[in-house]
Amino acid sequence: MNPSIRWQHFEPAVLRAAAAADKPVLLLLTTTWCPHSRELQATTLQDPEVVALIRDHFVPVHVDAERRPDINQRYGTGAWPTLAWLTPEGELIAHTNFLGAIELRQRLDRVRTMWKEKQKDIRTGLRDLWAQQGERGTPARGRLRREMVDDITDAIYEKFDHRHGGFGDGIKFAHPEAIDFALVQVMKRDDERMREVVTLTLDRMLESPLHDPIDGGFFRFSRTPDWHTPVHEKLLEQNALVLRAYLEAFQVFGKPAYRAAAEGIVRWMTTTMRDPQTGAFAGSQHGDDDYFVADATERRRRARPALDRTVYCHGNALAVSGLLKAAAVLARPEWRELAVGTLRFLLDNLHDGQDVYHYWDGTYHLPGMLTAQAHLIRALIDASQNTGDADLLLPAEAIAERAIARQKAPNGGFFDIRHDPSQQGSMRRRNRSILDNATMAESLVRLSWLSRRPEFHTEALQTLEAFADDYKEYGYYVAGYGRVVDLIFYEPLVLTIVGDRNDPALLELRRTALSTYVPSRIVQTLDPRHDPILLQRSGLEVQPRPVVYLTIGREPRGMAKDPQELLTAIDSIERERRGSQR
Repeated sequence: MNPSIRWQHFEPAVLRAAAAADKPVLLLLTTTWCPHSRELQATTLQDPEVVALIRDHFVPVHVDAERRPDINQRYGTGAWPTLAWLTPEGELIAHTNFLGAIELRQRLDRVRTMWKEKQKDIRTGLRDLWAQQGERGTPARGRLRREMVDDITDAIYEKFDHRHGGFGDGIKFAHPEAIDFALVQVMKRDDERMREVVTLTLDRMLESPLHDPIDGGFFRFSRTPDWHTPVHEKLLEQNALVLRAYLEAFQVFGKPAYRAAAEGIVRWMTTTMRDPQTGAFAGSQHGDDDYFVADATERRRRARPALDRTVYCHGNALAVSGLLKAAAVLARPEWRELAVGTLRFLLDNLHDGQDVYHYWDGTYHLPGMLTAQAHLIRALIDASQNTGDADLLLPAEAIAERAIARQKAPNGGFFDIRHDPSQQGSMRRRNRSILDNATMAESLVRLSWLSRRPEFHTEALQTLEAFADDYKEYGYYVAGYGRVVDLIFYEPLVLTIVGDRNDPALLELRRTALSTYVPSRIVQTLDPRHDPILLQRSGLEVQPRPVVYLTIGREPRGMAKDPQELLTAIDSIERERRGSQR
């Protein structure tokens, strides 16, 4: 980055300085792993005329889009780098992506002239725009319907690429949430269309250069629909979700290649991305083309691509959940211990008992992001199910209670950030993302069953209802929302194991309960000595030896005393349920 440009942080004091100087703000949004972001900084922003225009006529602000998703969501284009021009009050005037030096000089000169000659009109137009949006009023919440799941299923199949797998006919992303949703429909309703979606997509990804069989893991996306022109950066968050997709597909279809793909992702996560000192995972790995196109022998002679070692709460929470599932499905208990260590780091460094923080780089930053709270709750739930430690539900409940108290929107759902009266312009307006709200809703539903607190279920319902009238606008992108709606109408199979948590017989029952794929299954261990309150809420009896109580929601469906009896009971219940769904 050219030192002649004095890039500043995005904060209210900088906007006040821009107002005092009567200059618009030039906001640069980049990510560490994006090669185009690095190219812009190394070329266009080194041009002397560009530097002079920025220095003399703008207040330059540089933001890491991953560290500040709240800023990125309000001013970004959805791709990086983003160049955005703002009023000193923090309202968006215009934004674009990569520009060459000549193009940026022209754009800077145009905005400079417009601001000098028409700033009153610009401000008036922006005020009118927001006033009109404010006049729309508070939308009424819609009612949830079982047919909403069918709508999202149809949207997935409509955009499905029957030749290469995946979705669309241009740039191709994995979209693991859509794969997860599709697999649920395969198992619940024996949907052949969704079977094709899952198997063709996972097979083609695995056979393509999007998959890195040497170091493990998958690259972020392909420039072409055949998956054969990957952009070589790897993201922790995406790989953790793809890991779940391959693990669940292995459980259902039994393909050894799916197991190998999952093992490769875990290998990359634990050997490349994990910091052995903290137990936390780096956020991303840079896309070094020369390294990643090389064979194994050549790679050993090269330095591994750089990492962004920022510890993101939501990405690490997803890694925790993925490792826990891998440990259960592939019988690798050492991975469970790694996951628990990462979770402990998150609780110690990114949760202070009051707030959940978005990222850590030696200290914690940015409290109150909804996505961090939702994913940490889910990781705590998954850890409780996999370790048998019901006490892990206590911080999950505390985080949920605080989010409900501070970020619940009047018309349902949750705002993405906390209210901050010091913010200006677009940063003062809080958004409701259907994606983050779906994650929070699913976390609340699962937490309600485990903690035996129905008020969390009520909050989840209200969250889902807030988007019931407009979910169709998002097509297959809201597969996660569809999965939670399905969870409301297709109540979970709850497996509650009661007994001494250290009894080998109980451990074997829990291993059996976790190792098979059952859509919407919830597993809980209740030890009479450690969990008397939850055991009392459950109304279940303590037997002389560990047993599993099976319920559909709260409807009792029998009891199992050994692993084979448990597998037989699960199979019988799921066969019956699948028959009723057809």
